[in-house]
Amino acid sequence: MIQSHIGVVQMRSSSDVEENLACAHKKIQLAADKGVDLLAFPETFLYVGRDNEEKHRVAQSLDGELVQTFRDYAKKYDLSILLGSIYEKTPDDPNRLYNTSILVNRQGELNGVYRKIHMCDAPALGYNESDGIKPGNIPVVVDHEIGKIGLTICYDLRFPELYRDLTARGAEIIFVPAAFFLYTGKHHWLPLLIARAIENQVYIVAPNQWGEHHEGRVSYGSSVVIDPWGSIVCCASERPEVVSTMIDLAYLKEVRENMPILSHRRPELYS
Repeated sequence: MIQSHIGVVQMRSSSDVEENLACAHKKIQLAADKGVDLLAFPETFLYVGRDNEEKHRVAQSLDGELVQTFRDYAKKYDLSILLGSIYEKTPDDPNRLYNTSILVNRQGELNGVYRKIHMCDAPALGYNESDGIKPGNIPVVVDHEIGKIGLTICYDLRFPELYRDLTARGAEIIFVPAAFFLYTGKHHWLPLLIARAIENQVYIVAPNQWGEHHEGRVSYGSSVVIDPWGSIVCCASERPEVVSTMIDLAYLKEVRENMPILSHRRPELYS
């Protein structure tokens, strides 16, 4: 597709998986009614809780019931769905899980699977993701009907070299599902997203968690779509909601042709 209708879901997920699942279902129905081609959910949209033991209880494999539910929704409502991330069981390391993003196409097929590469260990915030999560090691770009899609998750945003690598692999649209902390988000979220869009001349699609999940855990929100020029095309307000916009790959091509910075790189000189 040259033009596609993209939706982003801003959620305030809790530790109640069934409640979050019901909320997600309603958002999918709403998006389908609006003619959305691809709907993206934020990071850990089915569970935000306190302890690793509970994360293991709600974790599933890629062929588990929760993933199958969204495969069924994609076929039923005729739209693609990005499961921003879920906790995925790791057979080779029972003590840790993957933080995994899953792209389901409108035929209900798994179109792409990405396991978060960079772990958010933030001592100042009392948060150490690597305590219970195992990092992935494979950057992912997939062919999709709306274009070439790069997959990232939240803390990955702080590593521009990953986004340049995805762009070099052909990415035109890069997703950044997140549960970005309020404290850092109000300073860094939008500036970093805009920078990744400008420097790589890609669309950035970033569904974020918003609000207080439990005591001590508050997410920033401002779920957003940014175009290859760095302009904010749509942005959620301070509440759970769905926002959507059209993305235009002809415009992306125009930006790249008028300012061909990607062809001006000299990677042989970079350490």
